[in-house]
Amino acid sequence: MTELSVPPLRRVTLVITGGIAAYKSCEFLRLLVKNHIDVQVVMTKAAERFVTPLTFEALSGKPVITETSNAMPHIEGTRDTDLTIVMPATANTLAKMAQGIADNLVSSLLLAHRSPVLVVPGMNRFMWENPATQRNVAQLKADGVLFAGPVAGFQACGDVGYGRMMSPEDVWDLIPGLLAPKPLTGRRAVVTAGPTVEALDPVRAITNRSSGQQGFALARALRDAGADVTLIAGPTTLSTPTQVTRIDVTSAQSMFEAVQAALETPTDCFVGVAAVCDYRPETVSEQKMKKDGTPFLGNVTWTENPDILAWVGQNRKATVVAGFAAETDDARRETYARGKLEKKNADIIAANRAQDALESATNALTLYTRTGDVIDVSDAPKLEVARAMVAAITRLLTA
Repeated sequence: MTELSVPPLRRVTLVITGGIAAYKSCEFLRLLVKNHIDVQVVMTKAAERFVTPLTFEALSGKPVITETSNAMPHIEGTRDTDLTIVMPATANTLAKMAQGIADNLVSSLLLAHRSPVLVVPGMNRFMWENPATQRNVAQLKADGVLFAGPVAGFQACGDVGYGRMMSPEDVWDLIPGLLAPKPLTGRRAVVTAGPTVEALDPVRAITNRSSGQQGFALARALRDAGADVTLIAGPTTLSTPTQVTRIDVTSAQSMFEAVQAALETPTDCFVGVAAVCDYRPETVSEQKMKKDGTPFLGNVTWTENPDILAWVGQNRKATVVAGFAAETDDARRETYARGKLEKKNADIIAANRAQDALESATNALTLYTRTGDVIDVSDAPKLEVARAMVAAITRLLTA
């Protein structure tokens, strides 16, 4: 556990209100249950007109609390809950929450809540843009209510614009960050991730074996800590983390140019995670190379690619500069990492065993810092490893 660890999410109260996007809450409930979270569903009478309580009961495995439930559901519904989520949150529900109105089951429950509350708005664009709604949103944010969305897009009424409910997958992606500490609020971070690919001819290329998972996890962890994150990614099939700006590149040269452009804006943290090809062919064959009896690639002249991490570190293009040393020589890993720390003028070098980390869902690191700290991060899912590294970056930024 690091100081940036996200509180565990074991029990959620899912409040469904009467919007057309209520059907999307079914998929979100499935995501929660799939991740072993105990969910208590609460529905307004209006919500029952879009999806029946029986549907949510079947998905959650427990009775749904409705207006006709017995006892004191507005009190019991949030007891021992880690997070209360309102999805979709209609304009009417936001107004009642902001004004402290408790005239039905759900508004009473939300007034009596004892856990953090996350609202996922879903409404017509003009309702969302209305000054009254925006005043209510501002008040709720001032009261500590968390928001996910809305996003822009096509709406059921035919309008296009902000007000569309965020997708269940994106809400799930955001939740850890919404609950995490925010020491990097107002800070800007640039991350490189994935491999680079260098063309040999129209059909062949050389690359490094990098899935991009650790770099994408670092982008998420930095976002979760409150940073504004730009992710410069080589070819990968990974999905872009929600609320992260992604720039796709292919070659080392294109990644270098993207980094140079991104760092024209003042940057607090640069993390070079990408597995950048050290060399590229000086010229790319216009035709597919054929087997002609000579050693394959024997006639290729190689030229060195830009050293992105060194350029950033030596030119001090970010307040904190961090990089990776993926090594295969166990005996010399520390020597290589410390040498890289000095040569690149970096602040942190994360050393790992390349053959264990490549294309794996887990990683283990040793962080070497310019202040002389040596921090071992035991083998764990890459997002947890990323959070440990972000904690080290945060200490340097706030020292």
